[in-house]
Amino acid sequence: MSIFTPTNQIRLTNVAVVRMKKGGKRFEIACYKNKAMSWRSGAEKDVEEVLQTHSVFVNVSKGQTAKKEDLVKAFGTDDQTEICKLILAKGELQVSDRERQSQLESMFRDIASIVAEKCVNPNTKRPYTVGLIERAMKDIHYSVKPNRSTKQQALEVIRQLKETMEIQRAHMRLRLVVPAKEAKRLKEKLKPLLQVVESEEFDEELEMVCLVDPGCYREMDELISCETKGRGTLEVLSLKDVEEGDETL
Repeated sequence: MSIFTPTNQIRLTNVAVVRMKKGGKRFEIACYKNKAMSWRSGAEKDVEEVLQTHSVFVNVSKGQTAKKEDLVKAFGTDDQTEICKLILAKGELQVSDRERQSQLESMFRDIASIVAEKCVNPNTKRPYTVGLIERAMKDIHYSVKPNRSTKQQALEVIRQLKETMEIQRAHMRLRLVVPAKEAKRLKEKLKPLLQVVESEEFDEELEMVCLVDPGCYREMDELISCETKGRGTLEVLSLKDVEEGDETL
């Protein structure tokens, strides 16, 4: 689709219109077709790659831009870039059924890829293939949500798949070293966060190698830093504790 905007003599091509009704009026922005969904999924971070123009329209196809007073009344600002970001995030993307289906299928594959990358069979420590995760997602009838990021949805898929198959996030292998003075107190606080303690040495300081859920890393790092006033250390030995080869069902 090619749209001619007589107000500024810019010919917009490959346009995807995102529309929002606010304050009783309709507002539209012009995006590149393949970028609007990428922005919403979190794959695209640069708004310059998404917006064809930073103008806010009342009708993109006719090139009619919104009045400043209407923008202020509806959005509380006339900063068109910020308004574009808001419409981009919460507006209704105008795409054909075929385009929408293609985008949903692409997001489905992306979600499956993230799950396969992050997870293993807890019994064998082997990763699952993307194809196997896709089949498992279809078995639980997972429905892609176009307005949520693929990363958020991947975490939701992992939670749902746990009800039907042996799957968990692959553990991180960490080494922590803390001064003897804080060791006993800190160890008790860390215990709920540790999945497996592989080795433990205690002399002038406590040194442990352990496996933890990746979601606990930041909490552990902050806890060690705070309790030891920066004298303790937390080192990542491996991001994923996995065995070689793919898992099969």
